[in-house]
Order: sequence, then C-alpha cells, then structure tokens
Amino acid sequence: MQQSNIQIPTFPRSAALALRVLPLLPISASLTAFSRRITKRSPGLFRRLGEYDRKRFILDPTDLPILLRLDANGGIPITTAHRKDPGDGDAKIAGSLAALLGLVHGAYDGDALFFSRDLVIEGDTAAALALRNAIDDAELDLAEEIAAFSGPLARPVRRLAALAQRITGVALMRPEEAMSW
Repeated sequence: MQQSNIQIPTFPRSAALALRVLPLLPISASLTAFSRRITKRSPGLFRRLGEYDRKRFILDPTDLPILLRLDANGGIPITTAHRKDPGDGDAKIAGSLAALLGLVHGAYDGDALFFSRDLVIEGDTAAALALRNAIDDAELDLAEEIAAFSGPLARPVRRLAALAQRITGVALMRPEEAMSW
C-alpha cells in the first residue's frame, strides 16, 4: 500500500460543477444498482459487516458537491446521492474522492489517511471500521466491476480506466490490476 504522505489528487472543479446540476434520482438509482451488482459478485462484503449490516454510512467526497448515503440494508444495499448531509447516518467518512477511491482499491493505507486527516470519520467508528474491513477483504476493483457490467465493451472500459488512472493519479483500480493494463 502507498502511504498518505504523497499528494492526493482532487476532483477537477469543472467536473464537480457539473454534479451541481445533474438530477440526483438517476444517480441514486445507478449507484444502488451498481452496489447491488457488487454485492452479487462479492456476497461476503455485507455479511462481513456482521452486527453493522443495518447501518447507514454517509460517504462525503469533500471535493464534490454531493454526499452518498450507503444503507447496508442487511445486504441489499441502497445508495443515494444528496446535496446536503441527510443527517441520518450512523457513521460518516469524509475525504477527497481520490482518497476514498484509493482506500477502496488498497492504494492508500486507511490508518495513514486517518492520522494525516486526509480521511475524517465521525459517528459510529466501529461501524466505519467494519465497513473498511469488509471492503479490504472483498478486494474490490470498481473499474473491473464497471467493466464486467459493460459486456462487449469490457476491454475498452478497462483500458480507459487504466489511462484515466495514469493521467489523473486517482486509483480507479487495484494496483495489481493497473499494472496489467
């Protein structure tokens, strides 16, 4: 894992501005479908949450004008986008989008991000830790999940993700996968 002492990229302001006007309902529906597809491909992900499998997690990519609420919902996740903190989360995890994606993909050490304050956790820290451990154990690769969803376009999607990762410095896939493309 890379350490957090490197410069973590931020989401481009121009792209973030576009998120201010996009309707949240289709974003939420897409994110819910995506999170459920991930659950089907990695069924242990939400089982690993144990007693926290009914918790609500607020994910705050601080360089974006939206927040995400992940309702674990007993393994049938619901993910919704919000312009303001919905206020009903059990745990809130905040950091730049690149830091959050890097944490998911194993590119950054979660403890290093936390102690450098690149990642802020509020509320039920035990639930947040359970989510982190479940994600670590699942070894998620979001670019691969999107590629698998893309059917015959999977190979170009993987290559596009690898190119975008090289250009932006944002971990869009697990480090071992990035090296193979």
